[in-house]
Amino acid sequence: MDVFVILQIIVLFGAIFLGVKLGGMGIGYAGGLGVVILTIFLGLNPGQIPWDVILIIMSVIGAISAMQLAGGLDYLVHVAERILRRNPKHINYLAPAITYFLTIFAGTGHTAFSMIPVIVEVAKGQNIKPSVPLSISVVASQIAITASPVSAAVVAMSGFLEPFGCSYPTLLAICIPTTFLGCMITAFFMTKFSNLDLSSDPVYQERLKLGQVTPITNANNKKVLPKSAKLSVWIFLVGVIAIVLYATAISKNIAWIDPVVLPRNDAIISFMLFIATMIALLCKIKTADLVNTSTFKAGLSACVCVLGVAWLGDTFVKGHIPEIKLLASNLIVAYPFLLAVALFFASMLLYSQAATTQALIPTVIVALGITPENTASVPIIVASFAAVSALFVLPTYPTLLGAVQMDDTGTTRIGKYVFNHPFFFPGVLTIVVSVALGFVFAPIML
Repeated sequence: MDVFVILQIIVLFGAIFLGVKLGGMGIGYAGGLGVVILTIFLGLNPGQIPWDVILIIMSVIGAISAMQLAGGLDYLVHVAERILRRNPKHINYLAPAITYFLTIFAGTGHTAFSMIPVIVEVAKGQNIKPSVPLSISVVASQIAITASPVSAAVVAMSGFLEPFGCSYPTLLAICIPTTFLGCMITAFFMTKFSNLDLSSDPVYQERLKLGQVTPITNANNKKVLPKSAKLSVWIFLVGVIAIVLYATAISKNIAWIDPVVLPRNDAIISFMLFIATMIALLCKIKTADLVNTSTFKAGLSACVCVLGVAWLGDTFVKGHIPEIKLLASNLIVAYPFLLAVALFFASMLLYSQAATTQALIPTVIVALGITPENTASVPIIVASFAAVSALFVLPTYPTLLGAVQMDDTGTTRIGKYVFNHPFFFPGVLTIVVSVALGFVFAPIML
């Protein structure tokens, strides 16, 4: 192997590991550092900046921030909390289902933050280790990104595959049932084979003696919601439905609207800004306060991360397409599941479903020789899509850390070997089941 190639690989992984160590937007910063070194010092041409993905994230976060400021997210959490408290015995199934559909609806897994304290309290009330429902719920909020109509990852994947016969509605029709079933099957295994008895956990008993466990209130959240809360949710919901219908109408396989007036990515961005405008007008929010919402801050962080990491990945990949094409064409065609393995490890390092999709899928399409006339390998890509959700492997993702910090029983803890944490097994199992189901559904529907 050429010395320059070895140095490029070292820079690629070095930048990623530095970003993980810095945390938050630091992974985006380190990605930019990697691009500088790869281009100026190691001779690669700069890759493509993922503008469409970044703009979609910005527009979606803009609309969700408006909904949050109007009280909409608090309203959704209130409804979800009532469901959990009325059915506490089924928390291992209901909690991940709730975080899954909140992510489907909002296009961001950070909505899971608001459910973590509720899950902990309800689990304690049933003498269930909070680590079980929390671990499945955090994983569900991550994998649901690959099934959300408004997530940047789904939009990017749809854009790559639509010329080859996989339309936006078809992609959703495959990803939603496979990922949801993956979450529920994982919940079943975790419920049946985990030690759920909270009182048997020694760390919990120690924290209980020290008075570090908050008493159970068994009361619904009494927070008074503004009158605009429910209205903002309805505006956002109608907007999301309009986006799905429009994207379906302009897809090549359906073509209800022909010629296309507004391309899909442009439609999502403009519809989201329209939704935000309607919420601002009808719910009378103070737009100056939008930048102070937690959703806006998380969205800005996501944009910087995708910018740096996806640009870094594309810079490296574009410089080695012939080698990657040779390797992929030999291995993935013979062993299709290896694409899912590659996406799994890439997302573990790139730390973003959208960044992984943007950086790798175009190259995979070229490597597999996919053309409008040769679409035989498209089901492999669709089936493997759920594997870009391995953000739980390194215990540094915000929602994962939030679950660890908010579980006052101490059952959700990170072991001294880094990877031995409660999110690893349910995460891997969910992806394995979702990908396996994808290999069943995708060939039938494409």
